[in-house]
Amino acid sequence: MTLYLAAPQEAGPGVWDILLWVALPYATIAVFVLGHYWRYRYDKFGWTTRSSQLHENRLLRIGSPLFHFGILVVLLGHIGGLLVPESWTAAAGVSEDAYHVIAVVLGTIAGFCTLTGLAILIYRRRTVGPVFSATTRNDKLMYAVLATVIVLGLAATVAANTVGGGYNYRETVSPWFRSVFVLQPDPELMTGVPLLFQLHALSALSLFVIWPFTRLVHMLTAPVGYLTRPYIVYRSRDEQLGTRAPRRGWERTAR
Repeated sequence: MTLYLAAPQEAGPGVWDILLWVALPYATIAVFVLGHYWRYRYDKFGWTTRSSQLHENRLLRIGSPLFHFGILVVLLGHIGGLLVPESWTAAAGVSEDAYHVIAVVLGTIAGFCTLTGLAILIYRRRTVGPVFSATTRNDKLMYAVLATVIVLGLAATVAANTVGGGYNYRETVSPWFRSVFVLQPDPELMTGVPLLFQLHALSALSLFVIWPFTRLVHMLTAPVGYLTRPYIVYRSRDEQLGTRAPRRGWERTAR
């Protein structure tokens, strides 16, 4: 079996196929959901990105946008590729060839942007003293697994489309992914998938396992409370606040 050609089909899924493509995904989902519940229940103050912008800003201004915009495009591409059946895009008038070209071009560009941004962020964490001191073991593990997922995804895309002549994962990986969530897992769909795609899927499962226990939890939150929270009232001990009259809403209040 090569890295880009499909493995020969077997008579049926073996024990390892069931463990990897049935048991492991459901175990991952359980850890992902219960881990987030535990984290939110017992570690609300730790539910943060632990921003290090105050320590260094120059590299952060380059690496952070590259990584976040790149990973957003990659995420949207994966959602479309895994959750949207091939028949739906065909019904919308998008041919498989057109979809493939768009997905490969955008996915490759976004993948390299994500990898470049991540490399800059890792370099920043390793070379800037205060940032490195604030880096935990969980952070190091998270960066290693995240980098592995991105590299394997890029390698699978490049190898399949430059050496292997293309591979339509929407006929195998995508139906398997959807079968897991409708509680009808079909591990046989993954038995003939190219090795790099299998490794990419397994590394992604590993990322979701550690997700609840790392700073990645901040991706599941949004500052909705800021829209309705009351104003913060600032008080001063000085009798004279300045030469200008206070603006409306900032008048002195009685103590």
